[in-house]
Amino acid sequence: MDWDKLKTFHAAAQAGSLTKAAEMLGLSQSAVSRQIAALEDDLGVTLFHRHARGLIPTEPGNLLYEAAHDIAAKVAIAEAKVHDTRDEPSGELKVTAPTALGAMWLAPRLSEFHDAFPNIHIRLMLDDHELDLAGLEAEVGIRPWPSTQNDLVQRKLMSASQHLYASPEYLAQRGEPKTPDDLNDHSIIQYGPPQMAPIPGLDWAARLGREDDEEPRPAVIEVNTIYGVAKTVQSGMGIAALPDYVARENPNLKRVLPHIDGPDFEIFFVYPSELRGSRRIASFRDFLIEQARRWDV
Repeated sequence: MDWDKLKTFHAAAQAGSLTKAAEMLGLSQSAVSRQIAALEDDLGVTLFHRHARGLIPTEPGNLLYEAAHDIAAKVAIAEAKVHDTRDEPSGELKVTAPTALGAMWLAPRLSEFHDAFPNIHIRLMLDDHELDLAGLEAEVGIRPWPSTQNDLVQRKLMSASQHLYASPEYLAQRGEPKTPDDLNDHSIIQYGPPQMAPIPGLDWAARLGREDDEEPRPAVIEVNTIYGVAKTVQSGMGIAALPDYVARENPNLKRVLPHIDGPDFEIFFVYPSELRGSRRIASFRDFLIEQARRWDV
C-alpha cells in the first residue's frame, strides 16, 4: 500500500474528521478526501462511515487503523532517532502539556530554550487529556499526573502548590472570607466534573472546612480546564482553587485565606523508552529541570 495514502487514512481515523486530518497533515480537505477514496478503491472496501458528526471507521477500517498505527509509531521512532544522529541537537520536538500548564508556565520559557538550542523546533500541543506518547503522537509530555504506561520514562519535574484565589473586584463586592466556614457565603468555581477533568486534587475548595460526611458546597459553575477556571475567577464570578503556577502569571488574582494550603501535586517529564538516548529530549529535560529549580526558589 502507498504510505502517503495510509498516513492520510491514519490521520483521518485518529482525528475523526477530514478537516482535523487536513490540519494535522498540512493538506487541503479535498486532498485528504481524494487520498482516502483512492485507498478505498485500491483495497475494494469502505474504510469510513461518513456522517455530519465526522468519520467512524468501518470494521475493515478499524483493522487497517491498528496496523497503520503500529507503522506510524515505528516510522516516528525512526525519524526521531535519525534526528539524534546529528552532531548538534536539532529537528522537531513534539511536546504536549495541559492547557494552563503549557500556556502559563511552559510557553514563556521556550524563548530561552530556543536561544540555547536554535536548531530544535518545538511543536507545542496543549491538551488537558493525554496524547499517546508510546504511539509517538508526541515525544515529550509535561504532565501533572504520573504515567501509567510501562513503556514510558518519567522524571519528576517539580511539585505544584495550590491556594484559593479570587479577583479584587469580587472581593470588593462580596467581602473577603476570614475562615473556611465563611466560604459558605461565597460563590465557588469548581474544576470538574471529574470524568472530564483529569488533574486530581483540584476540587478541595468545595470541601474545605467540612466534615467527610458533609456534602460539598455547591458550585456556581464547573469548568473542565484549569485555564478556564482561572479566566472565570479573573472575571469576578467567584473563588476557586488554582495551582500557584497559574496565579504567578496572573497579577489580577488575589490569594484568599492565604494561611491555608491546598494539596500539592507533582508534575512529570515523560517520554517513550525508545527515545531514552535522544539528545533533543535530554537537552529539553535538563533545561526544564533548571527552569523548575529557579521557579521553585
